[in-house]
Amino acid sequence: MTMLIPPPLSLYVHLPWCVRKCPYCDFNSHEGKGALPFEDYVDALIRDLDQDLPLVWGRSIHSVFFGGGTPSLFPAEAIDRFLQAASSRLRFAPDCEITLETNPGTTEHGRFDRYRAAGVNRISFGIQSFDDACLKRLGRIHDSGEAERAVKLAQDAGYDNLNLDLMYALPGQTLAMAEHDLQRAFELQPAHISHYQLTLEPNTVFFARPPQGIPDQDNAWDMQERCQALLAAAGYGHYEVSAYARPGRQCAHNLNYWRFGDYLGVGAGAHGKLTLGAEQAVLRRWKIKHPAQYLAHAGSAAAIGGDERIAPQRLPFEYLLNSLRLHEGFALADFQARTGLELASLQPGLQQALERGWLVSDGALVRPTELGRRFTNDVISLFLDS
Repeated sequence: MTMLIPPPLSLYVHLPWCVRKCPYCDFNSHEGKGALPFEDYVDALIRDLDQDLPLVWGRSIHSVFFGGGTPSLFPAEAIDRFLQAASSRLRFAPDCEITLETNPGTTEHGRFDRYRAAGVNRISFGIQSFDDACLKRLGRIHDSGEAERAVKLAQDAGYDNLNLDLMYALPGQTLAMAEHDLQRAFELQPAHISHYQLTLEPNTVFFARPPQGIPDQDNAWDMQERCQALLAAAGYGHYEVSAYARPGRQCAHNLNYWRFGDYLGVGAGAHGKLTLGAEQAVLRRWKIKHPAQYLAHAGSAAAIGGDERIAPQRLPFEYLLNSLRLHEGFALADFQARTGLELASLQPGLQQALERGWLVSDGALVRPTELGRRFTNDVISLFLDS
């Protein structure tokens, strides 16, 4: 073991309610029934944060991400109250990126102005498709017109740091339809596009009852290759498995995840990962998932779903699981600083990956090759309990 050096710190805030649960969604999201307890939930978030503060005294927050669920169901006043409470307890970096996820079907005219006034400086839109038939098959509550109007409302409010989530290989989707989705996105000129394949996750409606018309693997691969070419031609750099950005507009919060940074997680079902300098250990902590139970217990030991100190022999896998999602790969010095392990712990997995042409290294940096990016799971499995 070498000295563990605390990496940058982020804050993840989980807001668990949505208007309707999508049939492909495996996140901790719950359909709202009646009036939602916004004020009580913010109170719970603050208690939750207070409980975790001793783990991060003296450290700065470099990014905040409100995920869900549908965070835009929360009024701007509730978001503002939480951010004020958090920034009074933790030092926010001057360039702190603060992202709010939103669905086009839950936006209201003028609300983006208030989110911006509260401190939110990045908006992520869950659009998924600009084809109304595809949206209906996905169970979305918005149509393509609402999606475009919502993005333009955010831009009118002064936002230029916007992400659009798009999916491909959707039920009934053709290659031409996937291309058209991207062309519609390009017309809106977002700074960032997340473009990922529909997958049937366990514990979802689609997993139990797969929809008809999902493209086969060959057609899905054709969509991926063609869409990657379109994104590159439009000036979006492919920097992570499913993330594309204009120069300098990569998502700082997600980059911190993928670089094995630290993050506090508050909210129902939120996960955190923290470097404990005094113990020279890496801690994963998660909160109980159900909103009603979380509201009742936030700030107490009963709200902690679990604490796990990652065993040293598992740290190489945990580190590579994140860092090899990035096209830039990772610096060997960063691996040592963030895991506290000698480079020998990467052997023999690293040697096998180099020999197979999955990774390349210049002695200081390690990055995946194009072939390695096609077999990411196989590459990472080489480091499991290495």
